[in-house]
Amino acid sequence: MRDILPELLRRWTAGESVAVATVVATWQSAPRPAGATMLVASDGQVTGSVSGGCVEGALYELSREVLGSGTPVLQRYGVSDDDAFAAGLTCGGILDVFVERLSPASFPELAEVADHVEAQRPVAIATIVEHDDPDRVGRRLILRPTDDGSAFHTGTLGSDRADSAVVDDALGMLAGGRSDTLVYGPDGQRRGEGMRVFVQSFAPKPRMLVFGAIDFAAAVARMGSFLGYRVTVCDARPVFATSTRFPDADEVVVDWPHRYLTDQAESGAVDEQTVIAVLTHDPKFDVPVLSVALRLPSVAYIGAMGSRRTHDDRLERLREEGLSDQELARMSSPIGLDLGARTPEETAVSIAAEIISLRWGGDGGRLSERGGPIHHDRH
Repeated sequence: MRDILPELLRRWTAGESVAVATVVATWQSAPRPAGATMLVASDGQVTGSVSGGCVEGALYELSREVLGSGTPVLQRYGVSDDDAFAAGLTCGGILDVFVERLSPASFPELAEVADHVEAQRPVAIATIVEHDDPDRVGRRLILRPTDDGSAFHTGTLGSDRADSAVVDDALGMLAGGRSDTLVYGPDGQRRGEGMRVFVQSFAPKPRMLVFGAIDFAAAVARMGSFLGYRVTVCDARPVFATSTRFPDADEVVVDWPHRYLTDQAESGAVDEQTVIAVLTHDPKFDVPVLSVALRLPSVAYIGAMGSRRTHDDRLERLREEGLSDQELARMSSPIGLDLGARTPEETAVSIAAEIISLRWGGDGGRLSERGGPIHHDRH
């Protein structure tokens, strides 16, 4: 829902009703993950996508019906049949899509949810998408983690037992930033079937820390923002570290990189999803910040730009700082995948490709030259 949230909130604020179609489960090579959404307004405008175009035509008509009737629908789409005009997924995947009508009356908590998402505070929406009792389909609750590790929630799924079971499970999913459908007995029983609940998690965006306010950093910041990271560009030189030069960064910080990274780590603002790109290829900046980064207990990625000669010199300097071979092995240097990149924009794609491959377990090879699944499971 994150991608349609601005338009949904605009329509909601104006008092309009809209239909929202959400992917709640996928199998095989489904083109979009659980949580992908499409909004259909009463004036016919469409925002978002659930399949990249495979089933949007049929789903548009279904959304218009739901918008008129107010009755939510759970619809499954699979492989197209022999009819070339049948709605289906040519990729061979299967997805379940839940279509519901949303309005200020049916979703009074939307503004609060949007505020949490905008402020990077974790929040989750749990919605019943299938139930033996049709009157409970579409019921939802909103939950937020509290400082003591429990959760505060508003709304209800129809009973205290169901609420308690789903809140416990959704809290764990929110911590991992995962959206998925959970199955329970009709009243939240751990065993049995009869109730399916889709939990959509809005965890804070993962961070991308870019050190070095150079032209390559501007391209990397643009790519990081496109991929959904909260991007920070940091450099000790105020003449270069300006928001004008880095319009795609969420923040531009003037500070010594190693000092800024140390402060962020000590404050808990660096975690296992954080990616770090050191782009200055100047030892007076690179070595101190890499000395901090490579000693952090857990980050998703640490990359450093430079030629192979720069890399060899950097390794020698880092060893002099006391870093072990095991710590040095965490560094991707020279940075990026071998795409033959030359321009800042091409280099940014190379760096992004390496980050994605490490996240999902790909190896950067050509899909046309191999068989097996296209998508990888998350590590």
